[in-house]
Amino acid sequence: MTVISFQNPATGEQLGSLTEATPEQVRQTMDHARSAFKSWSTTSLAQRLHYLEQLRHYLVEHGEQFAHKISQATGKVSLEAFMTEIFVTVDTIRFYERNAQRMLSPQEVPTSLVLWPKKSYIHYKPMGVVAVISPWNYPFQLSVIPVLSALIAGNTVVLKPSEITPSAGLMIEELFRAVPLPDGVISVLHGGRDAGQALVAARPDKIFFTGSVATGKKIMAAAAEHLIPVELELGGKDPMIVFEDAHLERAANGAVWGAFTNSGQVCMSVERLYVHERVYPEFLRLVTEKAAALRQGDPGEAEIGSMTSHQQLGIIRSHLEEALANGAKAVIGGQVSFDSMFIAPTILTDVTSDMKIMQEETFGPILPIMTFSSEEEVIRLANSSPYGLNASVWSKDKTKAQRVAEQLESGNVCINDVIISYANPNLPFGGVKQSGIGRYRGPSGLHAFTHSISIIHDPGTRKREVNWYPYTKDQELMFVGLTNFLFGKKRKWNRQTIGAIWREVKRLF
Repeated sequence: MTVISFQNPATGEQLGSLTEATPEQVRQTMDHARSAFKSWSTTSLAQRLHYLEQLRHYLVEHGEQFAHKISQATGKVSLEAFMTEIFVTVDTIRFYERNAQRMLSPQEVPTSLVLWPKKSYIHYKPMGVVAVISPWNYPFQLSVIPVLSALIAGNTVVLKPSEITPSAGLMIEELFRAVPLPDGVISVLHGGRDAGQALVAARPDKIFFTGSVATGKKIMAAAAEHLIPVELELGGKDPMIVFEDAHLERAANGAVWGAFTNSGQVCMSVERLYVHERVYPEFLRLVTEKAAALRQGDPGEAEIGSMTSHQQLGIIRSHLEEALANGAKAVIGGQVSFDSMFIAPTILTDVTSDMKIMQEETFGPILPIMTFSSEEEVIRLANSSPYGLNASVWSKDKTKAQRVAEQLESGNVCINDVIISYANPNLPFGGVKQSGIGRYRGPSGLHAFTHSISIIHDPGTRKREVNWYPYTKDQELMFVGLTNFLFGKKRKWNRQTIGAIWREVKRLF
């Protein structure tokens, strides 16, 4: 039996401990969730949304307490904990309350005239038990939002939060005890890699994973053994492109926040900054001044808190040291100490595209800056990454900004803003290339947790169909004639075809 201890990364204060779930406990939890699915899947959508409304009210009333606990668990500043974990979650719940009925109702679709009098529609059917494996950087909302999306769609859920921030899992358990769902509808399993492997091995009906590319690939490989559908929300190396006609003050503010919010521990952080060479000196001055003025320290008073994962310190230090050894310069910051979970905001210049700091996900408060001279060059640079989660384009020229945005290999693009695409619950969210597979949020966020069942309905009053046995020469004449009339250049009938159609119609009744 493995005991997981956890502490506040910013202060080192011990927060508690819990016991990791055993493989047998995982199997029992999965069986319990399967049993609960039978009744939950037939619960009316109105009733499921009523639970959501209660959750929303509870979160609004206790949001500040939850944000304080999240800040303790992660080391992020209190305001960020509230904005990005509580507000975003509540906003998403409200979105589903208003739109889930429309998005999950049967959707009638057109039916070809040749299939008359049939009608066609799509029915959205819950999948079963969904396994949600969530990360440590936003441990509350990146757990709760996919959990609620799956629940609204009629699934039951087994959640395994990150072992790096296990107290967030305890918070989620507290939330669902305060607004209790039927037994077995939502279960939380605590633990690390072993618990995660046992959960995948228990054969859920879908796996929703948010985390690293390396772990995502392992989960997908294991799921492939049983053809379990997988949705992967993975890492990023997001580019920010600043053209010479951009609002430089706004772009500099956006770069500083986009690179350093949550100490850079955001899958959509600005991790590569490309600035047009004509405005580079002025932009560098602005971004350096703004970064140097940031307050770092106590999460209750500062603008930048601590790192959350001690393991991440090693990755950041490796990227930073390799860049500095190969000619990069630290304008501010530039040091990582294993004796502290705080890393000062760092801006790097004189970087090159082949450095790790420009190729691999750093996930820390490091902002490397390069220059470019043309639109074609910066599109090539931005797309020269194995990742494709988010990007931003900064220009006062709307046509140019949209043109560039649509050429970027990215699942999400912001124009004159950063990161914010995730904040609109109407938009689907997800990556391309090694940033992931699938989409959630928006209508896609509910449909992702359903099977789309295509249903075509005939009144059943005729004795046969025109395509059924026995085949006749008239059938062949009819289909050739229909093809020429409906899809050919010369839309006309001949007498032979008309006669064949008439005889075939009489055979239907």
